[in-house]
Amino acid sequence: MAISFQKIILHKLQMRMMDPFQTSFGTMQDKEFYIIEAVDTDGNRGFGETVAFSVPWYTEETVQSNKEIIENYLIPILRESEINHPDEVFPLFSMIRGNNMAKAAIEGAIWDLYAKREGIPLAKALGGEKTEIDVGISIGIQPTVKLLLEKISYFVEEGYKRVKLKIKPGYDVDVLREVRKHFPQTPIMVDANSAYTLKDTELLRQLDDFNLLMIEQPLQHHDIIDHAKLQARIETPICLDESIHSFYDAEKAVELGSCKIMNIKIGRVGGLTEAKRIHDYCQEHGIAVWCGGMLEAGVGRAHNVAISTLSNFILPGDTAGSSRYWKKDIIHPEVVVKDGIIKVPTEPGIGYSIDEESLEEYRIEKIAYEF
Repeated sequence: MAISFQKIILHKLQMRMMDPFQTSFGTMQDKEFYIIEAVDTDGNRGFGETVAFSVPWYTEETVQSNKEIIENYLIPILRESEINHPDEVFPLFSMIRGNNMAKAAIEGAIWDLYAKREGIPLAKALGGEKTEIDVGISIGIQPTVKLLLEKISYFVEEGYKRVKLKIKPGYDVDVLREVRKHFPQTPIMVDANSAYTLKDTELLRQLDDFNLLMIEQPLQHHDIIDHAKLQARIETPICLDESIHSFYDAEKAVELGSCKIMNIKIGRVGGLTEAKRIHDYCQEHGIAVWCGGMLEAGVGRAHNVAISTLSNFILPGDTAGSSRYWKKDIIHPEVVVKDGIIKVPTEPGIGYSIDEESLEEYRIEKIAYEF
């Protein structure tokens, strides 16, 4: 049965993170983003979340560009189309080049709406079977190694299944040596956010000494060729993140041997439908996957939980609990991690309700688009 939209609402929010988060490309504490609300003619409501940053650090997309693409192109496409299933949305949006985070946000709202109309959890609508997911933690670059060790100790005691550390030139081998001295058995991975080049191969080979789960995106964000060269020269598995924007990218990276692991971020690849396709392809070719985070609030976090229930998400993702990032989230109940595990919600849709009071508290703009 076709989904008949009544309106789509863009809620622009501004939320302050508990602590500044630093990577090789910048530091952030205040996050602006949009919650996308899709309402059908029966009054059902589905929610998605934009994950682009205010500055084009991670990709070329920004909060402002997300709004413009959704408003000027994606909503008009929906007005002219009949949609019976969310899988139809990604092909419809393919006439618009790139802008995957804008596409994913509105597609995510439609997936949530569809699952609620069907009376099933989003995880089940996607084909997921897990009732709980393992969770890792991501720790940004710290001002001192002492502080880094204290943070690692805290999260290990909290039960997180693995620790991800951000690295960059000058903040890598010596830091990891100290970390391994104190945490010899803890599952640890590192994320470089494209901070290195092939000229750093000998330095990166030193990371083999630390028994890491993986090194994520060591080289250029658009590259799969040099990553294949590097993977042939190091033992540590390479995980690709920024290089994978589509099923096509994933396919070519696997064919070239550019990685042994893939990070699937819903926003980066254009939505849940494309994320599922990449998951299935990687499973067929023996490439493990996990779900990366984009410092999401509760709605985006709930979508990450749902996709992580698919069978080939065998490595802990970055979907930490709400309290890791926010004093108060915009969903109820908040996402809770206990002993490194999130219980998958069983309510229809994303499984969490919107905290209307928090939504209003953080909202700085609201625009409704009637159908």
